[in-house]
Amino acid sequence: MPLLMEKTKKDGHQALLNEGEENELEVFGYHTQTLRRALCLVTAILTLGALQLMFYWRPEWWVWSSCIPCPLQEADTVLLRTTDEFRRYMRKKVFCLHLSTLKFPISEDPEDPLVADHHSVINQAVSKPDLKLRCIQVQKIRYVWDFLEKRFQKVGLLEDKNSCFDIHHTFGLGLTSEEQEVRRLVCGPNAIEVEIQPMWKLLIKQVLNPFYVFQAFTLTLWLSQGYIEYSVAIIILTVISIVLSVYDLRQQSVKLHKLVEEHNKVQVTITVKGKGLQELESRLLVPGDVLVLPGRTALPCDAVLIDGSCVVNEGMLTGESIPVTKTPLPQTENTMPWKSHSLEDYRKHVLFCGTEVIQVKPSGERPVRAVVLQIGYNTAKGDLVRSILYPRPLNFKLYNDAFKFIVFLACIGVVGFFYALGIYMYHEVPARETVTMALILLAATVPPVLPAALTIGNVYAQKRLKKKMIFCISPQRINMCGQINLVCFDKTGTLTEDGLDLWGTVPTAANCFQAVHSFASGEAVPWGPLCAAMASCHSLILLDGTIQGDPLDLKMFEGTGWNMEDRQGASCKFGTPGSSTIIKPGPKASQSPVDTITTLRQFPFSSGLQRMSVIAQLAGDLHLHVYMKGAPETVATFCRSETVPKNFPQELKNYTVQGFRVIALAHKTLKMEKLSDVGRLAREKVESELEFLGLLIMENRLKKETKPVLKELMEARIRTVMITGDNLQTAITVAKSSEMIPVGSRVIIVEANEPEDLLPASVTWQLVGTQEPGPGKKETYIDVGNSFGGKGYHFAMSGRTYQVLFQHFSSVLPKILVNGTIFARMSPGQKSSLVEEFQKLNYYVGMCGDGANDCGALKMAHAGISLSEQEASVASPFTSKTANIECVPHLIREGRAALVSSFGVFKYLSIYGIIQFIGTSLLYWQLQIFGNYQYLMQDVAITLMVSLTMSINHAYPKLAPYRPAGQLLSPQLLLSVFLNSCFTCIVQVCAFLTVKQQPWYCEVYKYSKCFLENQNNFSTNMSLERNWTGNATMVPASVLSFESTTLWPIITFNCISAAFVFSKGKPFRKPIYTNYLFSLLLTSAMGLTIFLLFSDFQDIYHGMEFIPMVTSWRVSILAAAFIQFCVAFFVEDAILQNRELWLLIKKEFGFYSKSQYRILQRKLEEDSTWPPLDRTDYAGNGKNGFYINRAYESPEEVSKGKLKLGGQASEQHFWTRL
Repeated sequence: MPLLMEKTKKDGHQALLNEGEENELEVFGYHTQTLRRALCLVTAILTLGALQLMFYWRPEWWVWSSCIPCPLQEADTVLLRTTDEFRRYMRKKVFCLHLSTLKFPISEDPEDPLVADHHSVINQAVSKPDLKLRCIQVQKIRYVWDFLEKRFQKVGLLEDKNSCFDIHHTFGLGLTSEEQEVRRLVCGPNAIEVEIQPMWKLLIKQVLNPFYVFQAFTLTLWLSQGYIEYSVAIIILTVISIVLSVYDLRQQSVKLHKLVEEHNKVQVTITVKGKGLQELESRLLVPGDVLVLPGRTALPCDAVLIDGSCVVNEGMLTGESIPVTKTPLPQTENTMPWKSHSLEDYRKHVLFCGTEVIQVKPSGERPVRAVVLQIGYNTAKGDLVRSILYPRPLNFKLYNDAFKFIVFLACIGVVGFFYALGIYMYHEVPARETVTMALILLAATVPPVLPAALTIGNVYAQKRLKKKMIFCISPQRINMCGQINLVCFDKTGTLTEDGLDLWGTVPTAANCFQAVHSFASGEAVPWGPLCAAMASCHSLILLDGTIQGDPLDLKMFEGTGWNMEDRQGASCKFGTPGSSTIIKPGPKASQSPVDTITTLRQFPFSSGLQRMSVIAQLAGDLHLHVYMKGAPETVATFCRSETVPKNFPQELKNYTVQGFRVIALAHKTLKMEKLSDVGRLAREKVESELEFLGLLIMENRLKKETKPVLKELMEARIRTVMITGDNLQTAITVAKSSEMIPVGSRVIIVEANEPEDLLPASVTWQLVGTQEPGPGKKETYIDVGNSFGGKGYHFAMSGRTYQVLFQHFSSVLPKILVNGTIFARMSPGQKSSLVEEFQKLNYYVGMCGDGANDCGALKMAHAGISLSEQEASVASPFTSKTANIECVPHLIREGRAALVSSFGVFKYLSIYGIIQFIGTSLLYWQLQIFGNYQYLMQDVAITLMVSLTMSINHAYPKLAPYRPAGQLLSPQLLLSVFLNSCFTCIVQVCAFLTVKQQPWYCEVYKYSKCFLENQNNFSTNMSLERNWTGNATMVPASVLSFESTTLWPIITFNCISAAFVFSKGKPFRKPIYTNYLFSLLLTSAMGLTIFLLFSDFQDIYHGMEFIPMVTSWRVSILAAAFIQFCVAFFVEDAILQNRELWLLIKKEFGFYSKSQYRILQRKLEEDSTWPPLDRTDYAGNGKNGFYINRAYESPEEVSKGKLKLGGQASEQHFWTRL
């Protein structure tokens, strides 16, 4: 059926949903056939619901069984498939919306548009004359069938095709009541509704998990055989596990519901075309409505500002409670889509759902107005909530391999099933008992405690992280943290202190830099254009008498000594602007001829544009003034070249190489006749022909924790990368001072340019000066013997260069990323893209940022760690309440410990299942089985307790210079399980056969009645005769025999020794003896087993269903178990966990890592022309060299002679582990 589906890709059967977006889906059309559906239902009843259960797990099977493919236009059912590597399926019913239900008549003429917006998909989705729309609802988003485009399209938003002109003129006066009703019906309510699912529904979802279904099957079998105690223990554990999971899910659901519910019931004022203002509940808003913003309010939707400006707190989205100024969408008359008109800076016009308007600034007499862009789950907040409700699946090898290994164990169980059937049928045992015993052997290989045991390590790790003030909303990612080998850091607020200190200003005059004004003297900046720019060019606001805003702006403003005042009642030459900010000299300000500066208009700062500007008026001046501040390189491009000092690059470099944060300021006079014209000025016109004023120098100190943490990560061979929005030279200096770039290493600046005229895109490689070690400092780099005389080197680039490389040098970019360490002037989108490119090279990427511009990258990384306490941290899997990067090694350590614990528990439970499978299979040969109390001792007292305590070990305090294995299906693990299975098989088979050769042996299982009658005279060394009289009949499922009494202690010792052997200590976890509970458990279990083996108490023998044996044989059993333990421990410790041996084997046989970055490293190492230096390459000229920085190479790839890692912990030797 799947093949049939793939072959029927006819026109209209298949389409793409959300094409090009992160949540892209393939959609297939199907039509339900009554006969097929009836057959499926009948089969489901006949199979007692088993088929329905399979359909629940695999919705695509239900569709393929009960439906036939058809064009999407005619489908009543659609099958959706994700386009990622997981290829997950969803089934959705197509439903219809009937416009005939509306209270007013709708034109049936196909030429008459239903809504005024000619771009709207609604006009193309209505089927006339029946007036209905075909819809599907996927992950809370509604889609309608577009008859013109022949695909499903989103509703609940204004189309991006609308230009600025369209938004102002189509929607500026509001929608008519009729159009509102149509849009309400089609788009649905403006609400982000998170249903609090009832407990019974959550419970059913948990219980129907495939593993729990298998567990229920296993427990039913055991209970039918009277194995009650262990079954009850597993049932209790499972019930507790399910109840805790359901409770946790319920709590998350309630918390999320409370988070979003308040924004669903906001009273708003809108403008209705032809009727004026109208108050209504925010649930009734539709795209295109004109929202009137009266003052402080929470935004219930995404809207684009068309009149006035306002200040918004976007902490919910960005994680930073810094007020952001929003400006109105310009009224241009071009047909360019409005987002393209504003480029990546369109967000400055958009008010996002969930954010809070804290101040409005009307323009003239008109109120502040905004057009509703998106409603419900289409909004920015809705997208955030959807990402929580429908998280991206984790593509982690551990979970994929675990599933494959469980399937392999189940296959062994199937072999056992047919073996048991053969034995019992040969002995003509009744069919019911035969099937029951065969099913018991089938279930033996997959321990029912496995799911609880695999998650318990994460639970312990989560608790330990919580004690270190690191909170986790995605526990599955803790194991993934154990594989991290590259960490990206934001700079400001993450590596360096949040606040900036003023150092000085460097004014210009007559095209030359003047003497530095130092703030160390305590004097304010002297009056002049530079002082006016610092006093007015910022986004600060006065809220409740307190100046609030960006810390950089705040420091800059404080340096002027000026004050902000409430603008109410303030006036200026042109009148009384409602949106102006009044700034006056304070007591500490230098003497000024100007007593007031009024900010009339603001063009906000954005990380994409790297600048901001304001239009201001100085009291007593007839003209207006434009002031700009921003990145020096950016500001200089907007200035007249004759005003920029010729030594500008050198002066800028002089400060940035010292690690200073440098801001440039510029100015021009603006001649205007009317104040009303200020609001119509285009930013491009305002920001041109400026006069360069000078530089503002600010200090940004490293946090005291930064340097030691980066050193620790480097010693652990974890790559560190800086991704910042700051200047490139500043970033290089911070990287050197923090030793992210080790002392003595060289830096190569990569600079790329877009294609121009006839010239293709180009990339230039320039070597910059080195940082020599200071007196008394030790060099910490690794001598790798490359072309720089043993010094490592690193690539540094700007966001602009990264974008050009991404678009025009796609083959060179991965080679640069292998060594890229500094990425400066990166926009939020570029940060996310860079993290994704690292992941494509098979790096496990961690991202640590303060949340301001890092949300996308935090979400994209394998482990995103937010240092913000705002709600935005909900988008990051991990949040640290300690605002420094010490959380990164903590998280990696706990991740490694949890990963090793998971591997140990998995290996133990696998080998435990195989050990029991072998023992039970041997007893099945003579129709026997272990007794209930024999199983109980192994299952509860040992295995269950081991599973719950093995993961308690804390993480080892020092990060090892290599990662734990990340694959279950690795040679070491497979060999470990295979060899231990062989050892236990050999010992058990030998014991099973040898006991039969003993002079005191008799076939008790054939003469059990006679033996029991003669056992009254209890003696451990009694002479048992072989020539008993009586009927030699084999009793199915009997327990009493010398074989079972011999095998039980051997199996029990095996389980205890396996728990010890597989519980790893150093270098990723603390030694076993520090896990007091686990050590006590193993010691107690060993003591109890030896006691039971050598005890001579008849009550114990009767209870455990043992037969007394001669002491010499018991000693032999103990000796065999001890020898097996020694062999198993030696093989595991000295061979399978011997890292040096495996590296030697890999080297001898030429096995290399298949990770993309490793493959690149090997190629680059062989290329003598890489890295290119002091040259320019052009796109398409084939100069793609290869290079490797072996300072980051794994020890797997470097011979021991070249790496001096003195003092590093060698792994897994007995005495070091204890």
